[in-house]
Amino acid sequence: MKTALITGITGQDGSYLAELLLAKGYAVHGLVRRSSSANIGRLQAMVERGRVDAPDDAATVGDPALHLHYGDVNDGTVISRLVQEVAPDEVYNLAAMSQVPLSFEIPEYTASTNGGGTVRLLEAIRAARLDCRFYQASTSEMFGLTPPPQNEDTAFRPRSPYGTSKLFAHWSTVNYRETFGLYAVSGITFNHESPRRGENFVTRKISRGVAAISRGEQDELVLGNLDAVRDWGYAPEYVEGMWLMLQQDEPTDFVLATGTGTTVREFTEAAFSHVGLDWNQHVSIDARFTRPPEAHSLIGDASEAHRTLGWKAQTHARDLARIMVDAELAAP
Repeated sequence: MKTALITGITGQDGSYLAELLLAKGYAVHGLVRRSSSANIGRLQAMVERGRVDAPDDAATVGDPALHLHYGDVNDGTVISRLVQEVAPDEVYNLAAMSQVPLSFEIPEYTASTNGGGTVRLLEAIRAARLDCRFYQASTSEMFGLTPPPQNEDTAFRPRSPYGTSKLFAHWSTVNYRETFGLYAVSGITFNHESPRRGENFVTRKISRGVAAISRGEQDELVLGNLDAVRDWGYAPEYVEGMWLMLQQDEPTDFVLATGTGTTVREFTEAAFSHVGLDWNQHVSIDARFTRPPEAHSLIGDASEAHRTLGWKAQTHARDLARIMVDAELAAP
């Protein structure tokens, strides 16, 4: 049985990755930030398979192969101790301050969590002298103003504190690979969504708003820049790509993307049309929801991942909009 450690396990990607690895027979350990309210809702299906027990500030969840540990990537002591105790075969660093607009308000915390947190993990692995493979969740936001399509050789030009913090983490991963010989890779993932996406991300905001309007619970959906172009894929497919990166003989960075650009306007139209509504009658624009400098057009070229990993995105933006709206309509 392989052992994996996932930071950010309670997030969208972390929960899907945990399910994937458990299905493959892994023992999975996850890092959970302590808060005054439970924040393991995305892991609920796994929790319901048994009880939650939390002696010594650690939780062993219903699935006997899933173990949750309280901690934070900003705490190097906890990270170092956890890496030594778990001695994982694979580490997936998915923990991040992932709100691009919010990163302008809390840039120092963003840098410490996204950049510093990555270095703390890499240094813990190096210091423990583990034969361990490391995955860093990089992002298309590192490309920023660079024209599409963007691939592994495209120059980076981030447009936000979030993008710059992730770029530091990305190059730190490369540095630990080249300097210390760690099996450390970055997956440069373009936007990937699902019904588990956080409610303040635009795709989830749209799907929730469409469902509420179709049920007569609200009349209007307020959005920002409708012309921004993103490459939206389906999160469960992307975590499969993350896993595949750590199964290769040599550590290599890969772009994961659909290769298709969709505007916020087009995604909105697809979501409303799925329930038989005209989006023009329900959407208004508020400048408060636009970013200070916008990374206008992010479209990935994942041809190398297709050639080497056999990975290819199957779900594109219009299908994704329908999946997300249907999930909102089915929710209690």
